Amino acid sequence: MILPWLILIPFIGGLLCWQLERFGNTLPRWIALLTMGLLFGLGLWLWATGDFSLAPAPGADPVWAAEFQLQWIERLGISVHLALDGLSVLMISLTGLLGVLSVLCSWNEIQNRVGFFHLNLMWILGGVVGVFLAVDLFLFFFFWEMMLVPMFFLIALWGHSGSDGKTRIYAATKFFIFTQASGLVMLVAILGLVFVHFDQTGVLTFNYADLLKTKMAAGTEYILMLGFFIAFAVKFPVVPFHSWLPDAHAQAPTAGSVDLAGILLKTAAYGLMRFALPLFPNASAEFAPIAQWLGVFAIIYGALLSFAQTDIKRLVAFSSVSHMGFVLIAIYSASEIALQGAVVQMMAHGLSAAALFILCGQLYERLHTRDMREMGGIWARMPWLPAVSLFFAAAALGLPGTGNFVGEFLILVGSFQSAPWVTVLAATGLVFGSVYSLIMIHRAYFGPAKADTTLPGLKPRELSMVLGLAVLLILLGVYPQPVLDTSAASMQGVQQWLGSALNQPVLAR
Repeated sequence: MILPWLILIPFIGGLLCWQLERFGNTLPRWIALLTMGLLFGLGLWLWATGDFSLAPAPGADPVWAAEFQLQWIERLGISVHLALDGLSVLMISLTGLLGVLSVLCSWNEIQNRVGFFHLNLMWILGGVVGVFLAVDLFLFFFFWEMMLVPMFFLIALWGHSGSDGKTRIYAATKFFIFTQASGLVMLVAILGLVFVHFDQTGVLTFNYADLLKTKMAAGTEYILMLGFFIAFAVKFPVVPFHSWLPDAHAQAPTAGSVDLAGILLKTAAYGLMRFALPLFPNASAEFAPIAQWLGVFAIIYGALLSFAQTDIKRLVAFSSVSHMGFVLIAIYSASEIALQGAVVQMMAHGLSAAALFILCGQLYERLHTRDMREMGGIWARMPWLPAVSLFFAAAALGLPGTGNFVGEFLILVGSFQSAPWVTVLAATGLVFGSVYSLIMIHRAYFGPAKADTTLPGLKPRELSMVLGLAVLLILLGVYPQPVLDTSAASMQGVQQWLGSALNQPVLAR
């Protein structure tokens, strides 16, 4: 029963926050913090006690470290089917950790409708945990769409004032339309897959294990795979589907940005590994070169656009486009080393991007601007914050000793054999990364001071958050073995699906 509780705890906690708002603003915050702490604790407990040598692999029924199944809509073959493997448990632990941080970083920032704010925050995280656990495709789609609505409210009601004439309502609506439209494309692809399976077997089912056995004509498989890929590409985000991301980040409250960069982008990578590749291995193998070149383009394009930004939050948002490009290359490389690098990169990017957005939020609270042209000379006027920012900027550019370096190094080493030119061009992204990261630090913290006043430093609550993330990032960089061991069996399965398809001659469509 622990798997359904992982999803129910955030939902129940969110409802309690909302209903107990009438007793003051402090109570919802503490309930939210306890709820997320409990989710994080359960995630770590599952990680510590689970047997993650069990994971789905081709040619056999999927085996899981933990599983829960309950009939739901029997006539349509829909069940509440939740399952856990190494990849899921890592993502759920990351969700719990960033959930705790998103509650802490909004402690003073959010002052109106505090209970309703935490309801939306908890429900986003509950939906994300559902995405990481669902292995019934209808249930997966249900959670995939459900986490969009509270995110819309989070940006629309508590977002910052717009930049360049763009309002928070504009950003929220753009986010919702992009993700909702792509979700509907995935729904059509899911229904197409279910009906193809029904034609073959006469059984109507949304169950992952049954749908893995579906045999398809090459053309059908390619079209259905594209339906899944487009939905995940928008959330990833892959250029040219990325334009919602900078607007959503720039206008979202700090907690929204932490969740968006730290967790919501990872649901797309998870979806590709769990569903797109295993369900459509031959079409994915045929599509792999295109996906890898899209990844290269995202790395370079995201880095160049980061360099051009004056709004510090937009800069960090575009850097996420660049970093996630590495993950896309790794997923389609058919290399177990690169796939494990992708998992480390997802964890490291979750930590470093969350920290940078928290620091951007602290800067905004003190300066009331996100425009780097209005900053400068802050290093001498504010204790702690500039130095911590420098560490995370260095981590984002892949400094050895941080998790980002391990992830990017494994991705480049693993991908080189199958796609040398893609890897060489992707490596230039590391050079661009150092340019925009250091330019951000220089513009914001050095140079001539725009004012002489001393700014308040980080409070103990704020400092403990970012220093905790720094310690985890160094730990991941120095000793990534627990993450690699946990994800090994899951990534081996993904590699076998794509590898076996790549070794087969591609069928003519």
